[in-house]
Amino acid sequence: MTTTRTDAPSAWRLRLRRRPFTHHNRLAAAVVGANAVAAFGVDDARALADLVVLNVALAVLVRQQHVINLLFRLATGAPTSWPLRVRWTLGKVYHFGGLHVGAAVSATAWFAVLAVVRDDPLTWAVLALMVAMVVFALPNLRARRHDVFERVHRFAGWTVLALFAADSARQPGFVGSTAFWALLLVVGSVVLPWTRLRRVPVLITRPSRHVALVSFDYGVTPFAGSSTAVSRRPLLEWHSFANVPTPGRSGFRLTISRAGDWTGSLIDDLPTHLWVKGVPTAGVGNIDRLFTRVVWVATGSGIGPCLPHLLSGETPARLVWSTRTPRETYGDDLVDEIEAVQPDALVWDTVRDGKPDLVELALRAHREFDAEAVICISNKKTTWHVVEELEARGVPAFGAIWDS
Repeated sequence: MTTTRTDAPSAWRLRLRRRPFTHHNRLAAAVVGANAVAAFGVDDARALADLVVLNVALAVLVRQQHVINLLFRLATGAPTSWPLRVRWTLGKVYHFGGLHVGAAVSATAWFAVLAVVRDDPLTWAVLALMVAMVVFALPNLRARRHDVFERVHRFAGWTVLALFAADSARQPGFVGSTAFWALLLVVGSVVLPWTRLRRVPVLITRPSRHVALVSFDYGVTPFAGSSTAVSRRPLLEWHSFANVPTPGRSGFRLTISRAGDWTGSLIDDLPTHLWVKGVPTAGVGNIDRLFTRVVWVATGSGIGPCLPHLLSGETPARLVWSTRTPRETYGDDLVDEIEAVQPDALVWDTVRDGKPDLVELALRAHREFDAEAVICISNKKTTWHVVEELEARGVPAFGAIWDS
């Protein structure tokens, strides 16, 4: 029997959950607004520099792996007895990237003013690097030139920190100031993940030319709902994938499908070692613990992020998985593992059954399973479509937002 929801949001609240009024954009706007208010207190170059450092600190720290894990831990610590509307909002914790965007844009704007005030070559050079980082982070350009975006962000970011630190150190009274400690915290935050850089052995099985199942066992067993960044060239590119730990076993797996040059090369070459750095980092799947029952909607290799939650069984779940020829693509072992923990799962073979209406399938599963929420793991277009259509119908829905 389906439970009646007594705390469903009103129509205007639902509209505010759709683009462009997402939590991500609202957080970005809030940071920009706070900076606008702070503008009334700026009266010299020192105050401008302080605002730059504070914004840079926020932009960097909110992307730090330990900080991300803390944010998720705080947000998902709410008991399931709290009103659904409150837990629905807490579940949007993964929109924290809005803080990063708002702070990065604000830091660049303040530095532009500082460049005009100082009018020296070093300041203009730093500004050019900051502008380049913002430009290459624009969603369309980032999607088309992701490798360039990543390298500009990394190397320009390091250069900006080094030049800004060197320049600030020359200013009277900088050492021991709030900006000094903030900048020191930023540098430590950037360096920390690299202290855990290591090249580790991997065992890769390839059930088809479309998928590789990558197994790690180097002394780290991540928590369900986390991701690990891996690389073959650690200074140039990193790719994050959802960890799939198996209860009672050490190590973890990654499910990697052919989605570009890097993944295609890995599937074809089957390397024996990969680079990892930092710590397992919480992702959108963690929010399942906020709800009594959830529906997981996955397409293709999106089954990877869902699988650890299905295996752990910590939150009762129902799976809707749309993929082409699941056994031929992912192998009998993986499909058998899924069916063992999800005997009532709906596995939709797109080759046999055609393209599904995922919104309708999710709604049906949500109703039949008496779930409180739906979590969608798919590509960008499908995820946004499913999440927005479900939330327009008053169903709490969640999925990655590919924020900058």
